Order: sequence, then C-alpha cells, then structure tokens
Amino acid sequence: LVKKGKSVLVLEARSRVGGRLLNHTVTGGSVIESGGAFVGPTQDHVLALAKELKVDTFKEYVTGNNVYVSKKLGTLKYTGTVPPDPLILADAAILQLRIDEMAKKIPVDAPWTAKDAAKLDAMTVDSWLQHNSIIPTVREVLKAFFQAAFGTDAEGISMLFFLWYMATAGNETNPGTFERASGTANAAQDSRFVGGSGLLPERIAAALGSRVALNAPVRKINQSGSTVTVSSDRGTVTAKRVIVAVPPPLALGIDWAPLLPPRRLQLLQHMPMGTLMKVDAVYKTPFWRAKGLSGSGVMDNGVVRTVFDNCPADAKVGVLLSFIGGSSWQQCAMLPLAERKKLVLEGFAKIVGPEALNPIEYVEFDWTHERWTMGSPVASVQPGATVAYGSTIREPFGRVHWAGTETSTY
Repeated sequence: LVKKGKSVLVLEARSRVGGRLLNHTVTGGSVIESGGAFVGPTQDHVLALAKELKVDTFKEYVTGNNVYVSKKLGTLKYTGTVPPDPLILADAAILQLRIDEMAKKIPVDAPWTAKDAAKLDAMTVDSWLQHNSIIPTVREVLKAFFQAAFGTDAEGISMLFFLWYMATAGNETNPGTFERASGTANAAQDSRFVGGSGLLPERIAAALGSRVALNAPVRKINQSGSTVTVSSDRGTVTAKRVIVAVPPPLALGIDWAPLLPPRRLQLLQHMPMGTLMKVDAVYKTPFWRAKGLSGSGVMDNGVVRTVFDNCPADAKVGVLLSFIGGSSWQQCAMLPLAERKKLVLEGFAKIVGPEALNPIEYVEFDWTHERWTMGSPVASVQPGATVAYGSTIREPFGRVHWAGTETSTY
C-alpha cells in the first residue's frame, strides 16, 4: 500500500511486530523460532518477500534415519515421510491417495461450492477416518500431524475444512497434497530462515518506520459515511479504509459500530484457535547427527508426537523441537513445568537417545497464553460452518477488509 502511494498507519497491539512469528535467542547467541518457522516450495509469496528483504533460507536437516516409536512395535528407523509400521502402511497409502484426490476437487477460494460440500462439512475428519480406514493405529499416527498443524485432534475439524487446507498447500500450478502439507524435503517443512522467521516482520517494520504504532490494541471500529474511526489505546485514527488482520476470535473483542453482519459474526464464533505449545531443547552439539539420525521422529503415544531437528543454520548448538497440541496439550499444559519438561525430554530421548535428557537450555512457548493470539497455529473451522458462513471470510464489511493467515487461499 505504501509503495502504491497510500497513507498508511499500522496499529499493532503488541510491544513487538510479527504476530505468530517470534524469534528466540538461545544460549550462545543462536536464533531459533518460538513461532512459525518452516517454509517450502509453492509458498511463493513469502519466499519472494524474503528475497526482497534479503533474508536467506537454509534447508531443514533431513540427512540420516528418522525414528518411529510405536507401542506395539517398539523403535524403528526409516527414511521418507510415512513410518514403516507394517500394520498401517497399506491403509495409510490408500487414505493418502483418497485425501489427495478429494482435495483436488476443492476450490481454494470457495470450498463451500465444492461437490458434496455440505456432506463433507457435516462430518469431522475423525468420523471420515473411522469409515475409511481399517487399522485404528492409523488414526493415532495421524494425530501427530493434526496436533502440530492445527493445534487440535481430528475430532475437532470439519472434513471439508481439512480438504481445503490440503488444497491450499499447493499453488496455481501445483496441486496441494497431504505429502506437500506434512512432509519435510520439497514440502511445507523444507526450509527455514537464516536468523529466524521473525526477521521478515522486523525488516518490514523497519522499512515502514513511524507508520507502525506498537502497544496500540484496537478497541472500537466505527464506520460512518465515507470514513472509518478506529479507537486504540494510543489514540483515535480516522481513515478511508481499514484492514483487519488479527486471529479471527480477536475480531470478536472489538466494539463494532455498526455491528458485524450476523453471518460474519457466526463464522468468527465457529473458528477457535488451536491449542499449541512449541518446545525446544538446546544441546552443546547436534549429537544425533553423528549417530546417523536426522533428529526427526514420530510417536503413536505420549505427549511428544513429532520431533524435528531445529538447529540454527550454522549448527553451533543442537536443538530438538516438538509441537504439543490438541489432546497432548490437554495432557500436560496444566502440569508443573518440571513434570512437563521431564515428559518432553523423555520423548526426545526415545527418538535420539539418552543424551537428550540433559539439555543446556529448555525453551517452551505456549501460544494459548498470548493475549493477542489466544492459541496457534491456525483457527480451524468447526463442522458445518464453512458451508453456512464461509463465504464471508474475505467479504468486505463496508470500508473494512479482512486479511491474515485464515483468509489466504494458498
């Protein structure tokens, strides 16, 4: 907007910019992320932005064996995306094929218009899996993906919303697939940013300078005639247009005059944020690499369901990462820190060995405690709401326009 010559003011509720992106400096000065971090092919716009801002990327470490920990089979090493559980391999392959074929038929800009949209929207992903999978263990393994990607389990997500989300993992020339959404190399977790993803919003803010007002949560938006009046903790602004780019539930906390349209209001009420905690353990070195391990792992039980190598680009320290979301978050979020840390480190040890029990630093960030996010990583649309109210997701309300993660088509 500034490049197009518009007069712009950004009202930022926090004392920092970045929203769901947040850098963290660990022991020794290396930077990791406590928020969104991964980037991959088909994410063309953010990659172009990074290039413009001179923020480099580096490949996520995937050399060596991944580890699968199963209640029934114990510990298995593997390469690729799908754990080598002979009990689930055939079932998982068929499910993935069906999901990909169904996702191809979902318009990314209007999922509510898809064939069978009402039927798909009426069921949860879990109910679909129950009717389409043979082996119950498949659902436990898939839980690892749902908890990290949505901050909820399959029971809380509309099947139509899920298929739309898979479709959005592509771009205009490449279809979105489950592999593209969940995989590492050449997929959504392919790379990270040198110096942390937080550099992107920080450099945009630096370029905008005094156009960014921090500590300015918006309390009221009043539309009258040809102007909009926005009241914040740092004063009142009058503008011709307003773009609201906040997590959907937070828009409900704004005093609207006139009131939001009823269907828009209903949509926001049916888009809860996920429950997610991001945990990192820091070590003097990435010791698992010398063992021929990638640092990546999947478990079909416990609070740690997925593990990633989260070392900085120069690997000056070793870092292991896990996302604890959904029912796993419910299991441990209310525990005392010492108990939760013990559970997490024991999970890491199952993947890379007992050395994981003794980090030099332990970092956790629970996004449900963030006043101006109230959960993470995304707001998932509950069953029935996409068809009933979804068409309002990007529909302007008078002079107010909507933006952010949840309005994106890819």
